[in-house]
Amino acid sequence: MEINFARDLMDTMDWLSLVAIHSDAWLLAVALFYAANVTNDKSDRAKLFTKINNLPIVLEVFTDYMKNVQEGTSRASKRRNKSSISESQRNCSNSNPEAEVQLLDEENDDKNGESFCGACGEIYVPGKFWIFCDVCEKWFHGLFVKITPAKAERIKLYRCPSCNKKVPGA
Repeated sequence: MEINFARDLMDTMDWLSLVAIHSDAWLLAVALFYAANVTNDKSDRAKLFTKINNLPIVLEVFTDYMKNVQEGTSRASKRRNKSSISESQRNCSNSNPEAEVQLLDEENDDKNGESFCGACGEIYVPGKFWIFCDVCEKWFHGLFVKITPAKAERIKLYRCPSCNKKVPGA
């Protein structure tokens, strides 16, 4: 099945898995061609075989990444629920960005998890402003969704741009 044909008919994650499988097949075909036609030495072919078997396939890397992303979003929603109790306390006290970053660092250390940006996929970096979408439960760099910390304080329920498109009349 051709991957471009299947793209329109499949779920995005399933399609990306199919692309990973096709990539694995192509990489193995190139490696086997190289082993058969370029290297004449049996020891070189054995080294190539060992290198191929020691590396993960593209599908494994993709599924591991998706597990991390899904765990990151589920942990992010748990952190959101956990911090909602103390949110009123934080709003009453003076807003201290360093304290908020420190609080997020402590929460990340507790769960030993990483949050990924829903727009670019980068891992959370302390010191940058991030905002949590209450609809799709993903974290975003404030820069990517054009939200400042001051603007975020006034928002009761934040929706990322993709969730805003899904809601009629929003």
